[in-house]
Amino acid sequence: MSSNCSTGRARPTSKNIEHEAYQTIDKGHGRLEIRRYWLLDQVEYLEDAQLWEGLQRVGMMEAERRLEGKPTTIERRYFLTSLDGGVERFANASRGHWGIENKLHWSLDVVFHEDDSRIRKGHAPENMTVMRKIALNLLAKESSRGSQNTKRLKAGWDNDFLIQVLLA
Repeated sequence: MSSNCSTGRARPTSKNIEHEAYQTIDKGHGRLEIRRYWLLDQVEYLEDAQLWEGLQRVGMMEAERRLEGKPTTIERRYFLTSLDGGVERFANASRGHWGIENKLHWSLDVVFHEDDSRIRKGHAPENMTVMRKIALNLLAKESSRGSQNTKRLKAGWDNDFLIQVLLA
């Protein structure tokens, strides 16, 4: 996958508010992904900004994705942040956050089939998510060879191994 980046300071015409802008372009595997980032330092323009303790900047990330033979999609995410540094640091932090979130969700779905869960009432969905995350962490800490899914199955079949996982 190839990548291209550009940085700049811009002054939008609508509000005349100075901000930083950054863009990355990734090409490969039949897709083109363009990510645009904007970071605004002047938070005094926000209504009730003083209610957000530590607020220093407002950011926006726009992700444009083009797949061959499919319509282009554009997704925007907004951030309130106390992050020091420029727009490139903001871009790296926002990408890192979603990478971690996506990896965790993928692991929960592969190991525990979370997307197929029929638990819907009361606090049960949130409680089960917490329990699955605890179990995922315990399985990751256990030192024997094998995938987390294999370890989960083994812990269900072998009480000695279950105790080993719980004590890891």
